[in-house]
Amino acid sequence: MADTLNEAQVRHVAQLARLKLSDTDVPRLSRQISSILDYVAQLQEANVEGLEPMAHPLPLHSVLREDEVRPSLTVQQVLANAPGKVGAFFTVPKVLDTGLGGG
Repeated sequence: MADTLNEAQVRHVAQLARLKLSDTDVPRLSRQISSILDYVAQLQEANVEGLEPMAHPLPLHSVLREDEVRPSLTVQQVLANAPGKVGAFFTVPKVLDTGLGGG
């Protein structure tokens, strides 16, 4: 088990993280941080020689379809259900300046 962080160390870490701690928080956080450091120390003891680095413990494969060129919709098909259109373009309501944002 690693050494327990003392109150001064906990307060220093809190100051670096810009955290305000009450006097009752310090002993609890000292135990919790020490517990985390103990766990990290256990992980450092693991023999990982010969193991490949991985981003995920399970083998992953893409579930997405292959990218392939397909015929796209015609302009007429795209605009068929448009609420407003002019020629080959959608029409939308004008956005007017309300004067709230300046210029």
